[in-house]
Amino acid sequence: MQITIDMDDPVPIFSQLVAQIKQAVAANKVNPGDPLPSIRQLANDLEVNSKTVSKAYKLLERDAVIQSRGYRGTFVHPDAKENCQVDLKAWITSEFEELIKKMKEAGVTDSEMRITFSNVLNNN
Repeated sequence: MQITIDMDDPVPIFSQLVAQIKQAVAANKVNPGDPLPSIRQLANDLEVNSKTVSKAYKLLERDAVIQSRGYRGTFVHPDAKENCQVDLKAWITSEFEELIKKMKEAGVTDSEMRITFSNVLNNN
């Protein structure tokens, strides 16, 4: 699996990593159970901050595309191919659009929504 980062791309580096790993899974360039480089190794290879790679790996693990096995390393999840087809961003957008539509129909202002959203987000 070859990963390349475009520093001039407006897409954040962690998003580029997530997309390229998902593309590699979808294209069968990596298979379930295959090991991935450690966070430190991949950060060194790409000359990026290890926190950036860690963020990408956490998102991929959340989406069940990869799995961490502690000190043994990080591996491609057994259900990675199916799971990398899930578009969480599209789902979130759809859910918010539906909720905002209901709120606007009830007469809630944009300002009230923002303040409430911020309060709820900060309390969780």
